[in-house]
Amino acid sequence: MSRTASLTRTTSETDISLTLSLDGSGRADIATGIGFLDHMLTALARHGLFDLTVQAKGDLHIDFHHTTEDVGIVLGQAFAKALGDKRGIRRFGHALVPMDETLAEAAVDISGRPFLAWSVAFERPKIGEMDTELFEEFFRAFAMNALVTLHITRRAGHNAHHVAEACFKATARALRMAAEPDPRAGDAVPSTKGML
Repeated sequence: MSRTASLTRTTSETDISLTLSLDGSGRADIATGIGFLDHMLTALARHGLFDLTVQAKGDLHIDFHHTTEDVGIVLGQAFAKALGDKRGIRRFGHALVPMDETLAEAAVDISGRPFLAWSVAFERPKIGEMDTELFEEFFRAFAMNALVTLHITRRAGHNAHHVAEACFKATARALRMAAEPDPRAGDAVPSTKGML
């Protein structure tokens, strides 16, 4: 079974087309109009071994908020759709990723219960033209729409670029682990309830 999803979302603020394959090789073709977000989504695909295509047009003349949040929404929806009934997956994933002076941790439960715990502080308000507060908005939108519990923590670091990138890479690794087929699980749903 192919674990892929293609979605579009059009509002008065954004127009987004996205394709995700959970069992890819890390290929990315990203164009959101926000250079640093493109860089982060490319890292997410590469380190999650997801194939990801994103084409987004948004009201960037206002700011980057709507585009960043809406890309998180669509990516989360695609992740949930590509997972299907979640049979045979590991369900839980975690990663601790260093990047120079920075150390970021991500833990995920593909639980069907959306939640974001964000313990990440930035020492400056922008990376290039992108507001650092938007990373929390992106991950919250993703978690709520992917129906996952996601904890992201900055354990060390002060360089804002490194902190953001380590958070995306750690999340990618955690999602990769959680979404992977568990060879011991067969086609069982990893829950005592029998569903996720």
